[in-house]
Amino acid sequence: MGNVPKVKDLEARLERTEQQLRLFQRISRFLAKEMTLQEVLQGVVSLIVEFMECDSCLVYLLDGSDLVLCASNTPHPSTVGKVRLRANEGLTGWVARERRLLAISREAYSDPRFRHFGDLPEDSFEAFLSAPVIARNRVVGVINAQHRSPHQHTGSEMEVITTVGELVGCALVLARMEPTAVASANHAELVRASGPLAMPGVSS
Repeated sequence: MGNVPKVKDLEARLERTEQQLRLFQRISRFLAKEMTLQEVLQGVVSLIVEFMECDSCLVYLLDGSDLVLCASNTPHPSTVGKVRLRANEGLTGWVARERRLLAISREAYSDPRFRHFGDLPEDSFEAFLSAPVIARNRVVGVINAQHRSPHQHTGSEMEVITTVGELVGCALVLARMEPTAVASANHAELVRASGPLAMPGVSS
């Protein structure tokens, strides 16, 4: 009888791993399809909400030295594309500046780094999980997942949002490529002739 809890725990962990794999598979299909970047971002935030059972997922992308809200699972028609903060402001700015995951299980709004917007319901949410969006080893944005109530983030959730931040970065790089360029390229020659990968328009 003592082995029953261990078996159930193992089964639960296996199911969670399978859910995580399905999440990554679905996001990878976004990258393979001819979708607009906005469609990809909206699809990603919906999948994050489904996987983490969180109340909000927001994606901020860099515009010069500012982070701009570019995608949300909740209807923010007046804020998407308009809400912005300096790259060193708030919890989101801290994640971008430090290039680090940030997990707060309760009272995120009490953190001294927190910035209140006033017009976002997320201002009052308890739990905050955030990771940088990485493209070619550069921070180009931040992805946040938030819960209204206190929530102890799991290792799986932290791993997922970190990986999704990297996948969103790949989507940004792909969005710069014309479909005709992909279709006409000699891909084998591209591999043979290439040096270190670089994000178009960004020098090292």
